[in-house]
Amino acid sequence: MERDGERGFTLIEMMIVVAIIAILVAILVPNFMKARAQAQTAACEANLKEIATALELYQTDHQQYPNVTAATNVTSTEPNIGPYLRQTPIDPVAPSGNYTYQVTNPDTGTASYTITCPGSHDPATLTAIGGTNSKTGIQYTSANGFAAQ
Repeated sequence: MERDGERGFTLIEMMIVVAIIAILVAILVPNFMKARAQAQTAACEANLKEIATALELYQTDHQQYPNVTAATNVTSTEPNIGPYLRQTPIDPVAPSGNYTYQVTNPDTGTASYTITCPGSHDPATLTAIGGTNSKTGIQYTSANGFAAQ
């Protein structure tokens, strides 16, 4: 309805615009959440690889892995691998938790290590490494690489 040369939107037009916006939000929000979860998992895997690199650098310098058979927190101040890290890795899912590492048989030729992520990831982002609804953590071992835990 025009009044003195002014034209406005009708209630139906406004409802259609709101409905279109609601449909777009309904489509985009789940995709955004999935992309965010995948980015968190990728960041965690990169942190695990950085810690593994620090352990390998330690082994290169000392001809053995650190003698830590119990789970040890990974920090930039930790005396063994701390000097090989630029900063303490932070898990994007559990920022207050610490990555941990453990070495098996540190004094032998069969030494291996395990690095564990403190967070609980979306199982859909872990399918490539065996993630299920009951396995939402990530572990990296020198022998097998990435695995869901």
